[in-house]
Amino acid sequence: MTEGTTSAAPEGGDTLTRLEQEGEIAADYLEGLLDIADLDGDIDMDVEADRAAVSIVSDSSSRDLQKLVGRDGEVLEALQELTRLAVHRETGDRSRLMLDIAGYRAKKRAELTEQGAKAAAEVKSTGAPVKMDPMTPFERKVVHDAVKAAGLRSESEGEEPQRFVVVLPA
Repeated sequence: MTEGTTSAAPEGGDTLTRLEQEGEIAADYLEGLLDIADLDGDIDMDVEADRAAVSIVSDSSSRDLQKLVGRDGEVLEALQELTRLAVHRETGDRSRLMLDIAGYRAKKRAELTEQGAKAAAEVKSTGAPVKMDPMTPFERKVVHDAVKAAGLRSESEGEEPQRFVVVLPA
């Protein structure tokens, strides 16, 4: 299922970076989870924006994997936290690993980028701040990045789980 990468001796050139090691640990953990749940899926690993990124993808009906995404990504968020804990248990270091299942997070990122750009355009045309709906930390980060790319600034306000983004004039 996963591409095997082995760690060489310390003097060898093939030692895994810390983020690659996190990805390997996460992949092993998630493969075990897929086996227990009797779900088909392949694990893809990458390093994006200074964090390990692991995706579960499937050639077959992604409806099976949708069970692991849950309503509004709630199960995905929980699995991400469990996977981070598994990495922490092995490495002793806190992980910022990102998990995606069946492309849910990638699709959500595209939608949120568009929402952030629209909010920025509205602020540019009206000059008034725009308050967005409450979002998860991942969602807020994507919106903040989109607003910054549009040349404006944004802030998060409120308390979890009702924390939201406010897009501000330049």
